[in-house]
Amino acid sequence: MTERPKLESDDQSKAKLTAFAKYAWCVLGYNLLVVLWGVFLRASKSGDGCGMHWLTCHGEVLPTAPEFKTVIEFTHRLMSAFDGLLMLILLGWAIVIWRRSRDQQAKSVLKTTAASFFFVLTEGAIGAGLVLTGNTAETLTAARPFWMAAHLINTFILLAFLTLTARRASGSAGLKFRVAPKYIGAIAAAVVAILVVGITGSIAALSNMVFPSGTLSESVAKDFSETSHILLRLRLLHPTSAILASVFVIFVAGWLAKERFGDKIVSRWSNVLAVLILFQIAFGAATLLMLGPIVMQLGHLIIADAIWISFVMFAAAFLSSDAEPMPSTEPKRL
Repeated sequence: MTERPKLESDDQSKAKLTAFAKYAWCVLGYNLLVVLWGVFLRASKSGDGCGMHWLTCHGEVLPTAPEFKTVIEFTHRLMSAFDGLLMLILLGWAIVIWRRSRDQQAKSVLKTTAASFFFVLTEGAIGAGLVLTGNTAETLTAARPFWMAAHLINTFILLAFLTLTARRASGSAGLKFRVAPKYIGAIAAAVVAILVVGITGSIAALSNMVFPSGTLSESVAKDFSETSHILLRLRLLHPTSAILASVFVIFVAGWLAKERFGDKIVSRWSNVLAVLILFQIAFGAATLLMLGPIVMQLGHLIIADAIWISFVMFAAAFLSSDAEPMPSTEPKRL
């Protein structure tokens, strides 16, 4: 019979979780690098660098005499494979910590780590699907926008669970979902708003790549032309949804921060979120005026990821807070 592992003391458990938390934050950072390289891969039209082959590259394990786009694509695959290894280590480490402590913090960390590992697998599966179906580089099919939307949603979910894993392992309180439905509804609506902006952004990026414009006036004319491809006419959804969602998310963050009156962490993340959103609007406008050069696309995406991670940290801080709502300033009626 296998002997049950001896449970560790609280101090030993906290020390292990501290080391695990540092590693989890590093894994989150590495995943952002993988995402950035993926955007560079798409923007440089190198998605077909290995042809319609996966796991091999042009039918070879190691490509011989590769083109530049093959190097870009193969590098992305190597980075993704290494990411899988890092995630496997993260999951194994979380299991060991849970088996040796069995406390609520270790249990929460194990759950979010397992979810992170699952979504890194689905991330790889979606990437493989894009390659095997030929939805790469400048190829445009009816299914490609849906593939890209699924890719973006999966990436955001992955980053969210990695953020929650690192946050909980760092000693933050666990989430409490027994709050008023209006709070859950506001957070859920903000999540949907952010995802809509991301999806419309992926559609805009795809249309810019497949149907490039030489000038801003030419680009605007394509947006309103009845003969333009549907993707070009949908491109306006991105700036429109971005502005509306920005106003809504800033409002929600401010309102929820007031509802947790006195909680400095909730207030801090609310402020960080507002600043990042306003900066993103300015950066996005500059990207549009410059017709989206690759370096601006990379910057636009990293800010979007920072906004998403900040929102996850804000929502988690709100849902784990014990602070009371701001006292009413209205005079009491006799």
